[in-house]
Amino acid sequence: MQDIECVIVDWGGVLTRSINDSVASWMQQDGINEQIFESVISQWLGPAAGLEAHFNPIHALERGEIQVPDFEKRLAQELTLKSHHEFDHNGLLQRMFDHFEQAHDMRGLVYRVKKLGYKTALLSNSWGNEYPREGWDEMFDVIVISGEVGMRKPERRIFQYTLDELEVPGSNSVFVDDVKMNIDAGVEVGLIGIHHETYEKTRSELEILLGTNLK
Repeated sequence: MQDIECVIVDWGGVLTRSINDSVASWMQQDGINEQIFESVISQWLGPAAGLEAHFNPIHALERGEIQVPDFEKRLAQELTLKSHHEFDHNGLLQRMFDHFEQAHDMRGLVYRVKKLGYKTALLSNSWGNEYPREGWDEMFDVIVISGEVGMRKPERRIFQYTLDELEVPGSNSVFVDDVKMNIDAGVEVGLIGIHHETYEKTRSELEILLGTNLK
C-alpha cells in the first residue's frame, strides 16, 4: 500500500460523462461533420511547441492566451471552409458544453475520499468554459484551471504547481485523468497515475492504493 496523501482528478471525462459522447451529441445538434471536425483539431494539434500560440488555438485557449470569442471565430471559419456550410460562431463552445453531463458516481467517489481525510484537487484543461462549481468547496482543497494559471496539461509545470499548492510530494499523490498522454506526463513528474476509463475500474484502483473500501 502506497503512503498516499492526496488524490488529483480531471474534470471533463472524469467528473463528467465521456467527452467523446458529449462532443458527438453537440456535433449532431449543430450539424457538424465528425470527420471535418476531427481534421481541424488534428491540424491544430500538430505544430511544434514554439509555434503553438500562432498555429494551435487549442493550446492557446487552454492557457488563457486567447479569448473564447476569438477561438470560436477561428473554429467556425475552419469548419465553414472545409464543409462549405456556414457555421455560427456565437456561443459555439457553450453549445458544446451544454452536452456535458456530470458523472455523479465519480463526484461521490471524490467526496468519500475527501471525507476519509485525504487532500483532493481538481486539475483541468479549460476551453474558457464556465464550470458547474456547486459543491466544489466541499470536494476540493485545491482547484487548478489551466486558463486561470496560464499552464496546461501535459506541461510539467502545471503538475508541479498543483503539488506545490497541495504541499504534497508527487510520490504521495494519485492523479486520475481520462487522457493517457496526461497520465504519462504526470507519472514522469512522480505522480501515481490512474487512467480513468470507467467508474468501477478507477474506484477499484483507488481502493488498492488507499487500502480502503470506497463503495
